[in-house]
Amino acid sequence: MSIEAHLTELGITLPAAAAPVAAYVAAVEANGLLHISGQISLSDGQLMTGRLGEDRDLDYGVKAARACGLNLIAQMKAALGSLDRVERIVKLGAFISSTPEFTDQPKVANGASELMVEVFGEAGKHARSAVGVPVLPLGAVVEIDAIVLVRPA
Repeated sequence: MSIEAHLTELGITLPAAAAPVAAYVAAVEANGLLHISGQISLSDGQLMTGRLGEDRDLDYGVKAARACGLNLIAQMKAALGSLDRVERIVKLGAFISSTPEFTDQPKVANGASELMVEVFGEAGKHARSAVGVPVLPLGAVVEIDAIVLVRPA
């Protein structure tokens, strides 16, 4: 089954791939790897903002990370033309806007990590970092970037 058909089976609709908001490109394919710029927590076109441990809770953070994951997959499709070119999700880098007391960054990042496995199966299992930061661009609560191993076109 194609990844596109699997998304339909899962009831997942991808958002449109977001355009860069500064002097960078959304994705670069080099030497069989697709490097995707950080995707902020946009859900239904709305920016998910705040700081975990201050004005947002863990559940909100997990939903924001899943939204980042959907945006990453949308960037994969835009860059590759077909999600069937995805051979493996290699690494996710999760940045979570949080207070110094908030220490559940790995649980937040699971929102995106679990989505990758849901969509890509074994090929969705990846290495990861989950880091707490004091602030993210535009006040986003989560930002996640990715490295993806791709099949030749």
